[in-house]
Amino acid sequence: MFMQVENVYKSYNKEGGFFYSGKLDVLKGIDFSIKEGECVGLIGESGSGKSTLSRVILGLEKPKQGSVIIEGISASKWMKENRGGMSVVFQDYTSSVNPFFTIKNIIAEPMIMAGDKKNLHEKICALLEKVGLPSTMINKYPHELSGGQLQRVCIARAISTHPKFVVLDEAISSLDVSVQSQILELLHKLKHEMNMTYLFVAHDLQAVANLCDRILFLHKGKIVEDLASDELALATNDYAQRLLNSVMPLCIGKNKCNLNKNLPPLQVV
Repeated sequence: MFMQVENVYKSYNKEGGFFYSGKLDVLKGIDFSIKEGECVGLIGESGSGKSTLSRVILGLEKPKQGSVIIEGISASKWMKENRGGMSVVFQDYTSSVNPFFTIKNIIAEPMIMAGDKKNLHEKICALLEKVGLPSTMINKYPHELSGGQLQRVCIARAISTHPKFVVLDEAISSLDVSVQSQILELLHKLKHEMNMTYLFVAHDLQAVANLCDRILFLHKGKIVEDLASDELALATNDYAQRLLNSVMPLCIGKNKCNLNKNLPPLQVV
């Protein structure tokens, strides 16, 4: 097993004006595992705890209780021993890059931190081409790119260290629908080319069903359903069933969406 999340709890202090008003429990005993090379979707409504869970996995926040184990050791120890082995693509591509950096500097930053300093220009040009961008963009600045182009730069940065594991935290939700389809296609392609393991955090069930092997339904801080993406019709939890019934047309079972169908001509946007 590549990753195991074991009995994770997380809470925050409630806002109560000038007075402390107790704790808000956000994660309530989260348990799941991810196999190497698997893409697992984490879906739930706003406030369900999705982003909090992703931050705990990334080591950006500490759980109140529980642990994250990667390849048999604690996530914190694994990340120290595997520099650049875990990366993330966030929802807001504008705030996740330095506006004063060129595209070259944005992509080079994690590579340099991981100790990869040789032939940076050639490697970055190759990364740009891998995510469907021309290498001529290397000296441009973020404000000169469209939203779709900038998110591709963020993906290039995320894969620049050849990570084993990538967290995609609402990575397509700020993009237009046609651009979302293109980014999903790109993520699908990169996953197989680079044999990466994904945690795809989203609220769009149809997008999750397209990309992921397995889907976790998170509701009020608990995993209430865990299903293979081609077995969504077997959901028994009321919350999961409501989400599934809200998606029309629903891509489940034999009718699972084909990423290559009904897509606009592939353009760099």
